[in-house]
Amino acid sequence: MTEILQNLADGLGAGSTYALFAVGVSLIFGVMHLVNFAHGELLTLGAYLAYWMLLREFGWWVVVPAVIGAAVLGSMSIEFVAFRRIRGANPFTLLLTSFALEVLSHAVWKVFVSSKRKPFATPEWAFESFAIGSVRFEWWNIVAFGVAVLSFAVTAFVLRRTMFGLAVRAAAEDFDAARLMGVKANRVISGAFAFAGLLAGIASSLILMRKGGAEPRMGADPLLKAVIAAVIGGLGSLPGAVAGGLALGVTEVFVRDLLPEDLGGLTDGLVFAVIALLFIVRPQGLFNVETAERV
Repeated sequence: MTEILQNLADGLGAGSTYALFAVGVSLIFGVMHLVNFAHGELLTLGAYLAYWMLLREFGWWVVVPAVIGAAVLGSMSIEFVAFRRIRGANPFTLLLTSFALEVLSHAVWKVFVSSKRKPFATPEWAFESFAIGSVRFEWWNIVAFGVAVLSFAVTAFVLRRTMFGLAVRAAAEDFDAARLMGVKANRVISGAFAFAGLLAGIASSLILMRKGGAEPRMGADPLLKAVIAAVIGGLGSLPGAVAGGLALGVTEVFVRDLLPEDLGGLTDGLVFAVIALLFIVRPQGLFNVETAERV
C-alpha cells in the first residue's frame, strides 16, 4: 500500500503538467479542429527567457510571471502569424503548418542561440520533500498538483460563467451557428490561443523549476505527452484532457517502478503500449465528444 501511495504522489505531480498542456491542446482543437504541434514550443520560449533573466539575477518570483506572459503572447502570435490567414484551409494544411512551426522553432534556437543545453539555477524547494508516515512527498509535486487544480477551477469558471467562455463553447459546438449569433471568429480563436498559452505558461514555469536548463527541442516531449493525454481523454474534451494527463503521469510512474532499473528506458514504450490497448477497448477515449464543424 505504501508503494502505491508513493507512486500516486509522484505521478500526480508530473501528470498535472501534462494535463495543463493537454487542456490547451483540447481547447484549440475544440474551436479550430487543429492539433497544434507548435504548442510545446511555448515551453522552449519560456526556458530561454528564464535562462536570460536568471543569468541577470532576476528572482523566480519575477521569472514565473514573465514566462507565463511570454507563453500567452507567443501563443497569440502563432495564431495571428501562422493560422489566421489559412484558417479555411483543409485540416492537412493546418497540421502541416503546425509541424513546420515546430521544426522552424528548433532550427531558430540552434542557429541563433545554441544547440547545447543552457543550464540555470533552480529553486531549492523544488527538490525538497517531507514524510507522512512511510510516504515521502516532494514539495514540487504538491505545488504542481495544487496549481493545476486551481488552474482547472479557474478554467471551468471562465468557460461556464463568462461571455468569453460562452462564446468558446458555442464555437466548439457549432462555429457557423455561433457566428450567425454574433460571435466574432477572430476574437474567440485568439482568446482560445491566449488561454491555452496561459495554461502552457503555468505548466512551463513548473517544469523549468525542475529542469534547470534550456535546449532547442525541450518542448517536443511535453507536447507529445499532452497530445496523447488529450486523445486519451477524448480530443476536444477539457475534463477528458485533465483526466488523461493525470492518468498518463500516474501510469508512467507505476510502469517505471515495475521495471528493473536497467530497463528504465523502456518506460515510454510500455506506457504507449498500455495506451494502445486502451484505444482498442475504447477508441473514442475516456469521454465522448461531439464533433463540430470547423470554420
